[in-house]
Amino acid sequence: MQGTTLSFRAGEELAEQTRALATAAGQKTSDYIRDAVREKNEREMANRIAMLSRKLGAKHLAANEEMDSTAGDGLA
Repeated sequence: MQGTTLSFRAGEELAEQTRALATAAGQKTSDYIRDAVREKNEREMANRIAMLSRKLGAKHLAANEEMDSTAGDGLA
């Protein structure tokens, strides 16, 4: 797989913990980090979609309630 290189600084404690967890999972550290970032990105996207869905739902509810309130105004 050819890709773009990302680089970041991590404290020694995080680096050691990440290496240990990668080893325990039977992965190379780079693969472990790649999977972790991918999972985090997917969670963030799902949270954003859920938030936008709630926001849109609230707007539709408000519009429906507004239309319902005009139902008895005598207009057909």
